[in-house]
Amino acid sequence: MAAVPEADDCGERTCVDGVDLEALARRLGTPLHVYSASRLRRRAAELRAALAGLDALVCYAVKANPNVAVLALMADEGFGADIVSAGELRRSLCAGIASSRIVFSGVGKTADEIAEALAAGIGRFNVESRDELDLLQRVARDRGQVAHASVRVNPDVDAGTHAKIATGKAENKFGVEPNEAWQWFAEHAHRPNVVLDGLHVHIGSQVLELAPFARAFERIAVLARDLLAAGHAIACIDAGGGLGVRYRESHDVPVDVGDYARTLRHALRGFGGRLIVEPGRWLVAEAGVLLTRVIRVKHGARRRFLVLDAAMNDLQRPSLYDAWHAIEPLHGRERERVVYDVVGPVCETGDTFARARELPRCEEGDLVMIETTGAYGASMASTYNSRPLAAEAMVERGRYAVVRRRQHFDEMLAGEQPAGDWQVA
Repeated sequence: MAAVPEADDCGERTCVDGVDLEALARRLGTPLHVYSASRLRRRAAELRAALAGLDALVCYAVKANPNVAVLALMADEGFGADIVSAGELRRSLCAGIASSRIVFSGVGKTADEIAEALAAGIGRFNVESRDELDLLQRVARDRGQVAHASVRVNPDVDAGTHAKIATGKAENKFGVEPNEAWQWFAEHAHRPNVVLDGLHVHIGSQVLELAPFARAFERIAVLARDLLAAGHAIACIDAGGGLGVRYRESHDVPVDVGDYARTLRHALRGFGGRLIVEPGRWLVAEAGVLLTRVIRVKHGARRRFLVLDAAMNDLQRPSLYDAWHAIEPLHGRERERVVYDVVGPVCETGDTFARARELPRCEEGDLVMIETTGAYGASMASTYNSRPLAAEAMVERGRYAVVRRRQHFDEMLAGEQPAGDWQVA
């Protein structure tokens, strides 16, 4: 048996975590999402080191990448989970994350989801509206349980990110104003089955500057100090997530995690309760790549199109956000550089990964790597155009494991049937 490489990579662009990507693609086919366990563990270690000395719980934002193998790795690292649905709750529990280390966020929790989370014994609910708070009280009362909850406060801070992933401005749907939070604490006696003893803030995703974090943390810290001074219990402050990553070299400059932690420490100086952070993208994005093959090169009247077997249903970010992802042909040969529009086969003009991108010349069958796809890649995938979900693999020190097999056509059809059994509602 060959020795397992100790290094993350084997010195070649065609290698990730000691695994040759061309060989992996031949074995498992394309499109193929690949996650490096070593890179995931390194990020986890960096975050733990930055938070050392704090009573801090890291709750991984499951929506970034909900694959059970990724969640199990997070559990191994001692992390909890930040969930936004009953499905994410079930995935987290299945992966071995302790229910007491799970927080439930989101503006649209239903009564059934709340009941399921209470039955599982989750640690905390991040509450986003008065209606939800009242519903939590009713469900907990009916079950004879007591729920711990935090108010999600909207700090009206511009995160400086894409409008579709900004969550901390007054016009966004998330959280409530500080004045409303005060009212909830003042009314706590009316909700005996809810222990309201925490604050939560989250200003958005892919944040690349410290200043918005600092403003949000300072505002939540002031609110916490005022509530404590008024005699209210604040056992927990949840600082959310949002740390950005480098999608584009020399363009994206991510916040250093140590500087982020120092900003958090400074804002919450003197607070003696538990701190929760909810990173998602920062932990997993740069650990993932999407492997895809060239179907053909199409010469249009004005553009040259590089048509891949991956499409917008495998990676939505470029179509949804006009997001940049580095694209690297892995043919390993010196070729002249050519300008392409890099597209998929889906029947939408929006099925475009890059426009006017200069790449080494590609030919039919060449393997291409789309980088930084570990977050919001497979997690946002669909079967649009009746395309099966791509396979997912995890690699670590020269080994690989299939963590989601490629979907079969009959699995796409499961649950569908002709309209033959007509009934009256």
